[in-house]
Amino acid sequence: MDSQNPSAPPPAQSRTSGKNHPHARPESGVVHDNARHTENFTVIGNHLAQHEHLSLLAIGLGCYIQSVRPGTAVDIKTLANRFPEGPTRIAAALRELETHGYLRRTRERTPTGRIVTRTVSCNRPGHRTTGADASARPARRPAPDKPPPRKRLPAVPQPACTAPGLLQAAVDVLAGLRRRDPRLLLSATDAEHLAPGVAAWLERDLTPTAVSRALSENLPLEPLIRPAAFLAHRLTAQLPPLPPYRPPAPPLPEPRHPFQTCDGCDRPFRAPAPGRCRDCRSDGPWGA
Repeated sequence: MDSQNPSAPPPAQSRTSGKNHPHARPESGVVHDNARHTENFTVIGNHLAQHEHLSLLAIGLGCYIQSVRPGTAVDIKTLANRFPEGPTRIAAALRELETHGYLRRTRERTPTGRIVTRTVSCNRPGHRTTGADASARPARRPAPDKPPPRKRLPAVPQPACTAPGLLQAAVDVLAGLRRRDPRLLLSATDAEHLAPGVAAWLERDLTPTAVSRALSENLPLEPLIRPAAFLAHRLTAQLPPLPPYRPPAPPLPEPRHPFQTCDGCDRPFRAPAPGRCRDCRSDGPWGA
């Protein structure tokens, strides 16, 4: 009878694939054949892709909305035209995403008075902006109640005479420019700054109509971002020269009266009407 060798090593035990070898190929279920994306991809959290309470349509729709570019229309009508599901199912899926915090939809009024629906997609519901994000946001977009300071308007020519009537005529010219081109609408502050420059043109023997035409014709085709700055440049760059010197006209000679016959001495003398000559008016009983 053979005896066993107590010093011989025990036979090797086979390893169970799922327990002893974590990287073993599973016997059933999905197998991933993954390639690393380097472009044109979107990171989707498993909290959405594997959500326990969302329908499959809501999960797919949420992934699609997170993958599109900002500004893409994601209203019910647009999505119903994009996918085979009808408007009723898509509306229900959007409500699911909204209930679980993946969408925020608000009604807002545009500057033109139109009511639009603004949709905000949240890739991680409950996320709060960190301090770094909060400090970066004001750097990208200034607060609406603190607009950036406007640059000062360029200087304009100054007139030699600052009579109120001349400056008022200059303001009237500036106020009428918007009738020639709506882009030349000026504020009261801009008109006050530009008025001396227009007055300097009026001093150069130009009529208000000529000044208005010179400022409003041959405008650029692109929009005028700041019409007051454009007009200030044109007032300076195209300032006409001073008119030539005109010496003052000589005084008119005194009018020569017709000859009259003196009533006292019958001598002729010049006077505007009949009467006595100078001597008769100052002598004897013929005095005045």
